Parts: sequence; C-alpha cells; structure tokens
Amino acid sequence: MSNQILDIFGNMVFSDEVMRSRLPSETYAAMKRTIADGRRLDISVATAVADAMKTWAMEKGATHYTHWFQPMTGITAEKHDSFLNPAKDGTAITEFSGRELVRGESDASSFPSGGLRATFEARGYTAWDPTSYAFVKDNTLCIPTAFCSYGGESLDKKTPLLRSMEALNRQAMRILRLFGDTETKRVVTTVGAEQEYFLIRSEDFDKRRDLIYTGRTLFGATAPKSQQLDDHYFGAIKPRVKAFMEDLNRELWQLGIFAKTEHNEAAPAQHELASVYSEANLACDQNQLTMETMKKVAGRHGLVCLLHEKPFDGVNGSGKHDNWSISTSEGKNLLNPGDDPNENMQFLVFLCAVIAAVDDYQELLRASVATAGNDHRLGAAEAPPAIISIFLGDELSALLHAIENGERFHASEDVVMGVGVHVLPKIPKDNTDRNRTSPFAFTGNKFEFRMPGSSCSVAEPNIFLNAAVADELAHFADELEGAEDFDTALRELLRRTVKEHSRIIFNGDGYTGAWEEEAERRGLANLRTCADAIPRLKDEKNIAMLERMRVLSAKELASRCEILLENYVKILQIEAATMTDMINHDILPAAVKYSKVLSDGAAAKKAISSRLSICMEEKLLYSLSDLTDELYEVGIILSGHVSEVAKIKSSEEGALFCRDKILPAMRRARIAADEIEKIVGREYWCYPTYGDLMLGVR
Repeated sequence: MSNQILDIFGNMVFSDEVMRSRLPSETYAAMKRTIADGRRLDISVATAVADAMKTWAMEKGATHYTHWFQPMTGITAEKHDSFLNPAKDGTAITEFSGRELVRGESDASSFPSGGLRATFEARGYTAWDPTSYAFVKDNTLCIPTAFCSYGGESLDKKTPLLRSMEALNRQAMRILRLFGDTETKRVVTTVGAEQEYFLIRSEDFDKRRDLIYTGRTLFGATAPKSQQLDDHYFGAIKPRVKAFMEDLNRELWQLGIFAKTEHNEAAPAQHELASVYSEANLACDQNQLTMETMKKVAGRHGLVCLLHEKPFDGVNGSGKHDNWSISTSEGKNLLNPGDDPNENMQFLVFLCAVIAAVDDYQELLRASVATAGNDHRLGAAEAPPAIISIFLGDELSALLHAIENGERFHASEDVVMGVGVHVLPKIPKDNTDRNRTSPFAFTGNKFEFRMPGSSCSVAEPNIFLNAAVADELAHFADELEGAEDFDTALRELLRRTVKEHSRIIFNGDGYTGAWEEEAERRGLANLRTCADAIPRLKDEKNIAMLERMRVLSAKELASRCEILLENYVKILQIEAATMTDMINHDILPAAVKYSKVLSDGAAAKKAISSRLSICMEEKLLYSLSDLTDELYEVGIILSGHVSEVAKIKSSEEGALFCRDKILPAMRRARIAADEIEKIVGREYWCYPTYGDLMLGVR
C-alpha cells in the first residue's frame, strides 16, 4: 500500500518534478525564478510552459482547461474551454497558448463586488498564479489564478493573500538582516488546516428542506443519545465512513495534498481531516480543493458532507483550525525557540510582533472569521469565545513577565535566565497547550487560530494576520535600524511591547462569565455576531494598516465589508424563509394530523367511560394546541420580518435588523417546533430526526 501511495501522490499535479522533466532547462530555470522571486514571466517562456502543460494534461485525460479562482462567494469558480480548435482544412487541432495560460477573461457581473464595479464594467480578469501548481480535476486542467475587476481591484481571496505574504516577507527580511542573517532569501508564512465536517445519509438529507437550502438543521429536538458519553471522539471508524475516507485520501493524494490525520470528532457523525503544512497560498488553494473533494466523494458513497459550522443544535459544531507559522526559504521556523542567545532574541522579536499584531488588530481578526454559521459556534462548548486572546502557557508567559519587569527568569528546568541578549540561554518549548478555549494559542513553534469556521476560506484570516504582523515588524525594524546601540534598543523594544500588549495574553478558561468581565476591564473587544464584527473592517486603523502594507486599498476593504454584510443578511433571509416554509407545509400539518389522532382517542375513551374527567390524549392535545398556536403566530412574525428586511437599503442596518429581529424570532420558532416534535408520534413526524441524521451512518 505504501508503494501505491507514492505512485499516485501528486500524479495529477503539474509539479516541480513534472516541470523539470518536461521543460527545456532554460524555461524551467525561468519558471523557478518566477516562483522564488515573484518575477514577471516572459511570454515566450509562458508559451513553452503552456505547450508542455497541455501535453501533460491531455495525457491525464483532460479535454478542457479552466482558470480556477476564488471569488468572494467563499467557494471556487471555473469556466471551461476545450483545447480543441479548427484547422484550415476543416479538421481539428489542439492548442493552448502562453497568453491563454497567463490571462483569461470572465464575466464578473454575477460575482460579488461590493460596489467595486458598475454594470458597464462587468468584465473580470484572471491572472495565472505560478506559485500554486496547476492540476487536473474531472478531465479539466485547472490553473490557479487571481481574479480582478475591470478597474484592477481585487475581487478574490488569492490576490490580497499573495500581497500579505509579500508584505510579511519584506518586513521579516529587515529583521533578519538586523540579526546578521545574510543568507536567507525569502520569508514565507506556512499554514496547516484542520478540517472538521459531518457525514449523513443522502436519503436523510433529501428529506430535510433546511439542510438542502441552508446546510444546517433549523429544527430538531435533541436525540436521547448524542455526545454525552464522549464515545464517538477518537472512536473506531465505521466501515462506511472508513471507505469514504480511503476514497477521499486517494483523490487528495493524487492532487498533491498531504492529507495526514483522520479521526472521529466529538459529535456523532462528525469527523476531522488534517493536512501537513505548506506555504500559505498553496495551503489555502488545497483546503478549497479538499472541501470540494469531500462533497464529491461523499456523494459516491451515498452520503452528504456537511461543512456548515453548526449543522446540529446541542452538539459540537465544526471549525477549521488555522495553524500558522513563519519560516525562511531555507526551512528555518522563525517561531521556533533556538539553541543560542542570538536565536532566542530573534524568536522573541517575532513572538512579540505577533502578540502586538493580535492585540492591535483583534477586531480585524474577529471580522475575518465572521459568518452567519460561525455565530452559532463561537462561545459554545466546542469553540473559543468571540473575544480574541492569546494563550502562551506558563513558561513563555513567565518569561515575558520577567522581560516586562526587568527581572531574572527561572525556567522550569531550574535554569535562571537573564533577559539580556548575551545571557539568555535556550528557551524551552512550551508543551502545555491543553486550553481548548483559547482562540489564538502558541503551540511550540506555531500559532493555532481556532476561530475560523469549517466552511470558511483560510485565506481571509491569513490575509489579515500576515498584514498585521508585517506592520508590527515594520515598526520594529524602523526603530532598531536607527538605534545607536542595537542590544539596548532591542531590550527596550521587547520590554515596552510586552508591557503595552500584555492585556491580550490569557491562559485561563475562556468560557466563563468571569473572563468576559475581565476582558471588558482589559479593553478587549467582544464582538458576538457578524453585525457587530464585520463593520469593524472599516475602522480607520485597519484601513491605514492594510494600505500601508499594500494589501488592500480602502476601496477594496469597503467592498469586502459590503459583500460580507450582504451575505449575512441574505443567509438569514433564506433561513427565515425556509423556516416559515417548513412551519406551514411540514410541521403544522403533521401536528394537525396527530391532533386528530389524539382527539379521536380521547373521544373513544370517553365513550367507554363517562366518569373520565380528562385523559392523557386530552392533556397532550392541550399542550400541542398551545404549541401550534405559538408556532403559527411566530411564523407570521418571521414572514413579516423577511419582507421587512428586504426593504432595508443599508447593509449595516439590514445586518442589525437580522441580529435583533430575525434571529430572536427564529429561536422562538425553533423552541416551539422542537417541543411539538417531542409530542407528535414518530410515524406522523415530517422529516428525519436528529437520531436518524447523526446515528444513521453505520
């Protein structure tokens, strides 16, 4: 089997190995320079690459090519063109030019733009990203590309991610040069995504309008057994799920994705897949591919893969942990404590830059993971709270406290550490990260951002994290490059940074009310919903930083804010409309039908015994009558809210209306409907229950 893995791994990817074997040496060298240094590719080189790419792809069964891009819809997009072209003699030839490889044109009119383009500027352009390998999927050569508007503004997630990576590279290189590093050529951010998901039977999915329309269950009484016993977590994988996982792994490996770890998660029917680290741009592309492949492979097994953050109420939702680090092009992890004093001081500079970035731009990071689905998950028992904080563990926290106060540091190994550059010995890696309530945790040589939801593109949080850290490093470099005495200036910089940003460090339980109160005293933001978080994208400090780092312009950032708010409102409209549809056409008819059964039963009992004052059927009937009246009334209110929000022109006002009016009405409707489900006989109920959905896959 191991040989089979090696044989198939990456065989559908136009990888470095494939390029080396198929391209002329000069062309290959030019490609490597483009990838390593971001140089512009000469059209003659692009033509040679395109011809080799077409030949290779057709050998893999490809008949078409597409510029594969990531618009602001949150999913990928593709328009297919065949390699086939007419010859002069009426026959056909296959062609793929360098210009077709490098640039494409797409109608951008139906993609979200947030006001960036007018109707007469509907064209959009795709530009090849040679740093992410092309691949063959479903007989189509997929070319990863950036996507921009007619006016040149970014309409996608890849473009600002690449800009943010370049910004961090520029500023990190300045820091490395200050520490005497003349060898490193480039600094990159690396990402490893942990993807959680649910699997349910297709036949159950098809009977639930809420799952079909919204990706989550809007109604559903808790099953008698769900995750109370914690017996699903890391439990033996069921044969049907195992078959799905094996099929999924095979497809991902062929696409060059290092699918590494798989296991059952906490909730029944919930699972996780983790991939090995790669450069942030490639990791984001591959995670989008992973989600798409999960859904496709699940269908082949008679299953549906749910990527919603909270598909079931009362059990764990699904997140996507974003494991983020900074490395040199030579493979050295800059967040890895080193073996000598110089390395450790360099590590502390990068560590403090991250701490300052997360503190200064906490609202930006919170907004980067703000989705309607994630609002249901953050702060629940399986996800961090909506308050951003950093977990460092006892060892590093104590070290930073010593730096802040100019004290000597006593390490756990009974080693006394000074804070001067020449007397600081090796810093032991902290291995105490068991705090699952922390949104942003240091885990030895990386940070794990735990707030992103399972359906989220990991590009968004990494764009803002890269940019914020780059900005802090720029401030550090400005100060240190002009210092008369580097060591003295460095110690003062670290001391001041820790002192100014220590409020963001928290190693305790993030689920408690006490932490909310403490966070408020510290001045940390608690942005509970999308309506609270998304508008903070346009804070002046965020606009200034992103423009300073050349990642997003004020215009581009405003468009993203508008797109996210509009999306939030639309999702809530769809969910509320789906609820009223299910209330009127499923739940109330089922309740009425069962009421007739109860009424007939009560009449039959009273016919037998006139001494019976009130029977069980009548008691149930009274309860059911009250609940159906409540559900009917709230359904009318909900329907009215859907009509009302459609008239609101401002996206911010619409989001607030959804938060304050639609969501409370939806909660009220759900409570009534779930109580009705507990009364109505199983054979009369209108759709699969939570027990059917979560325990149906065997």
